[in-house]
Amino acid sequence: MNYDVIVIGSGPGGYVTAIRAAQLGLKTAVVEKAELGGVCLNWGCIPTKALLKSAQVFNYISHAADYGISIKGEAKPDFEGMIKRSRDVADGMSKGIQFLFKKNKIEHIQGTGKIKPGKKVDVTDDKGKTSEYSANHIIIATGARSKELPNLKQDGKKVFGYREAMSLPKQPKSMVVVGSGAIGSEFAFFYNSIGTEITLVEFLPYLVPLEDEEVSKQLERSFKKAGIKVMTNSSVESVDTKGKLCKVTIKTKKGEETVEAETVLSAIGIKTNVEDIGLEEVGIKVEKDKIVVDDYYRTGVDGYYAIGDVVHGPALAHVASAEGICCVEKIAGLDPEPIDYGNLPGCTYTNPEIASVGMTEKQAKEAGYEIKVGKFPYTASGKASAAGKKEGFVKVIFDAKYGEWLGAHMIGENVTEMIAEAVAARKLETTAHEILKTVHPHPTMSEAVMEAVAAAYDEVIHI
Repeated sequence: MNYDVIVIGSGPGGYVTAIRAAQLGLKTAVVEKAELGGVCLNWGCIPTKALLKSAQVFNYISHAADYGISIKGEAKPDFEGMIKRSRDVADGMSKGIQFLFKKNKIEHIQGTGKIKPGKKVDVTDDKGKTSEYSANHIIIATGARSKELPNLKQDGKKVFGYREAMSLPKQPKSMVVVGSGAIGSEFAFFYNSIGTEITLVEFLPYLVPLEDEEVSKQLERSFKKAGIKVMTNSSVESVDTKGKLCKVTIKTKKGEETVEAETVLSAIGIKTNVEDIGLEEVGIKVEKDKIVVDDYYRTGVDGYYAIGDVVHGPALAHVASAEGICCVEKIAGLDPEPIDYGNLPGCTYTNPEIASVGMTEKQAKEAGYEIKVGKFPYTASGKASAAGKKEGFVKVIFDAKYGEWLGAHMIGENVTEMIAEAVAARKLETTAHEILKTVHPHPTMSEAVMEAVAAAYDEVIHI
């Protein structure tokens, strides 16, 4: 039962790490207590996008007349059908991981893992039986879960986190969503699209507070237009769940307000899964709920590593995958380049979509850059007009002195597919001039990137 590598956790960090390790000739096992694929494939990234697609299709059908299409009768959302489709998509993806494990000769050890000194792992199965395994390298990829606040306790029925939000037995008539990060905003969009009355509460002054302020303001306008009640600079003080409806007390700048709703979704963030996995016994350091690692994800104890949500950096699936690959390539004797955390894209799959990379305009100014900013609205995009999706814009930020691409911030149709151009260009140290001289196809949404760059340099044609 000795391996070269044991990975604890099979999310997008864990399973990708294991596959890359196996490709590099390392005898590999993965410890997973639940479904292969972790939260992302089973309760996060993938099934939520399936739900959001259902909402998008329903929106298209509801507005078919805008596209010159006549549909007899009223379109109605089938909530149970949407949930079932989402679960089926997730199940299919999880089975895909099983296939990849078999293909790469990776052993799946079912159970709960706990690290021990001496490069060992105890795995306890669902019957309580514990078996010991050993490996030259043990990688912790245990991920995170929905965070709870003392005044926002989750009971899983009336007050719940993202996991329950995607498998409710019936569609609620009303919901208070607490927190407007990616999770909160996406669920607010989904449930609002199918007819649930949504109140979105955000403690900070702007929605999606990590994004550029102009993007945040555009999302707020779009959400309000869609009928979502948006409450920024507000905090949930308490939730009374005794009656038929939840009574949510919300503190605003004008005083306290009580909102009644059937359900409350807590989307205030995540809590890392670092408890009860043996960190203290092995002597691995934890700071601010994160395992301390170096640029190659080595902890302070030889032979133990950590990646994904449990370490520094944004809690994103693609970041965890990149960290895992970097980690095992170093283990295998390769010379991988450390991850540039300043060039990681972030995406939010609302309507309109949001995508960004690099510095916001505010951050660039605070860093002391003299900047050039270009912005191209979707109202001037031929493809966006043809698609009936004219909300949004592409905004780019460059260093005025050298033309370095400092940041890109997009809100609108398809921007989650478009952001990779900016990520690749920044990785290659591409300048504004080179983007300007790169011919973009017409008509496409991606033309907006070139046009925004042109706007920054007073060369824009279509506005």
